[in-house]
Amino acid sequence: MRTLISTAFISLDGVVEAPGGEPGYRNSGWTFKHTDFLPEAFAIKGREQGEATAILLGRTSYEAFSPVWPTMEEFADYKEMPKYIVSTTLDKDDLVSNWGETTILRSVDEVAALKETEGGPIIVHGSATLNHALSDAGLIDRYHLLVFPLLLGAGKRLFSTTDKDVQKLKLVEHEAYANGLQLNVFDVVR
Repeated sequence: MRTLISTAFISLDGVVEAPGGEPGYRNSGWTFKHTDFLPEAFAIKGREQGEATAILLGRTSYEAFSPVWPTMEEFADYKEMPKYIVSTTLDKDDLVSNWGETTILRSVDEVAALKETEGGPIIVHGSATLNHALSDAGLIDRYHLLVFPLLLGAGKRLFSTTDKDVQKLKLVEHEAYANGLQLNVFDVVR
């Protein structure tokens, strides 16, 4: 079974909305507006590209990333990696043509089937709504969280608010940086 890793820039109060400047959110771009950049704090992003063998995105994150990531040197390793987009509304004509193999999945059940295939880790970037569904279905195996020392108040949260049983996590890696960021890597305990 493939490992499904959710990776996120997250505020201390759990907000993941528009960290890079995506339009429509009042605190858009909060990751760079309010925190000094330290390359070592973002090393996890390069490591993720080296370890992942596929990318899984929700429609909104795909629409935000696909116009820019294919040409960004920082995300070069993702260009040829298979991409899976979970959407009930996108079709093939909506996909960009310069970002390698892309498959549209229509349900969380199709994500569960993807996890059963041969291959290495699948990484989920952004995709708050998708993360809720994946978590509720018990499909996320690991979280890579780069926690920013900010309280943003309103905004999309990473974690589902569904009333469900306690889900225990095991901290397997952590680091604190001089700019106040914290890396927390958690495995989901089954």
